[in-house]
Amino acid sequence: MRGTRTHRNYPSAEGESSKLGVYNGGQDMKKNIFDTLLSRQSLFTNKEILHHSHRPVVMPHREKEIERIAFNLVEALNGQIPSNMILYGVTGAGKTAVTLHVTNLLKEKGEQMRRDITPVIVNCRQIDTQYRVLSHIGNSLLEDHEIDEIPFTGWPTDRVFKELVRRMDSRKGVYVIVLDEIDHLVRKAGDDLLYNLTNLNSFLDEARACVIGISNDLKFTEFLDPRVRSRLGQQDILFSPYDAEQLKDILRQRSDESIAPEVVSEGVIALCSAFAAQEHGDARCALDLLRVSTEKAEQLGDKKVEQHHVRMAQHQIEADQIEPVIAGLPTQQKLVLAAVLINERNGLKNIQTGQLYDVYDQACSYLNLPSLTQRRISGIIANLDMLGLITARTRSRGRYGRSKEINSCIPSNVETEEILMSADENMRTVFNNRYRQQRPL
Repeated sequence: MRGTRTHRNYPSAEGESSKLGVYNGGQDMKKNIFDTLLSRQSLFTNKEILHHSHRPVVMPHREKEIERIAFNLVEALNGQIPSNMILYGVTGAGKTAVTLHVTNLLKEKGEQMRRDITPVIVNCRQIDTQYRVLSHIGNSLLEDHEIDEIPFTGWPTDRVFKELVRRMDSRKGVYVIVLDEIDHLVRKAGDDLLYNLTNLNSFLDEARACVIGISNDLKFTEFLDPRVRSRLGQQDILFSPYDAEQLKDILRQRSDESIAPEVVSEGVIALCSAFAAQEHGDARCALDLLRVSTEKAEQLGDKKVEQHHVRMAQHQIEADQIEPVIAGLPTQQKLVLAAVLINERNGLKNIQTGQLYDVYDQACSYLNLPSLTQRRISGIIANLDMLGLITARTRSRGRYGRSKEINSCIPSNVETEEILMSADENMRTVFNNRYRQQRPL
């Protein structure tokens, strides 16, 4: 059987350009596409409020966590050293937002009381080595007129640390060092940085410092030296996932501030909250759904946001998240995923490892590529399973041993074959050839 391609249904150039009011058939030569778009009445009053970067003044359902962090950091206003802290919780549970909220209030109060309090925020996914973290903290202490930055690279790490200590002492005060996504840093660079930062106060004479680590991984401290663990985890706070009712409150608050009155229909906020609650109570997911749903309604020229806009938004978000993952797979992983899709296209479900390998091996032959061993293919299957592109469940087959049952689990609105062929021209050959297939045992 020859593979078939799926195609996106793009609107015709003529129809779409007429709709938007651009040049069409000699008419409206001076019409700019943005004139029509700007003339539309937006459903938003302030879209920024629905973005992750927005820091609300009121944070529903995080009052206890705010109070605990503030109770610790108030020591900075008394000239004392706050305890080091670790904040745990799943993505979208409000850890970073709460920390920034409290540290901003702390700095504001410090200015009123004429206390030198300096919060320093480090995203450890972007700044992910000991050298870069230390230099980032040191350079963040420079005044606008100062130019003696620690270089991006080139100094010994101990020199960078000594320069950081010197700058902190020369400015005095209390420093609150926030390490966001600290687990990423520990896995990549080890715990030497944390050892140095949690030991800062033994080197400082005129200044004081505390460290707040923020982690999505409840078990990352298992990677730490016991001495670092005891110093860093003086206070731990767990951020529980939001439930559907809590997410409703958050969305209502943000919706009132960001979307025009009477635009959001009954049930829209509840549906966004329900979808996000299924994703481990992720507030970011809920906000994205509400924002993209409103954008969908606006693009379609609708005056109200309805539940079908939410479902359209969910499909778009899923596709936007998964397409780069598929396109960025290494060649061998693309071939294994293609073998799953080809088996399914030919009517197989619960594909066995042998059936998958047989099609994969033929695909390699078509491309004149050496095929990997079944053992290495098992590792690729596990990786694709971890990425959420397939499911691979182990099933006992009695005296025949154990076997995996493999199925794709990519949303139906994602055109996987099209993505693979667009990312790698060789995949077109893979999907357009014939394959012998094993029958299931």
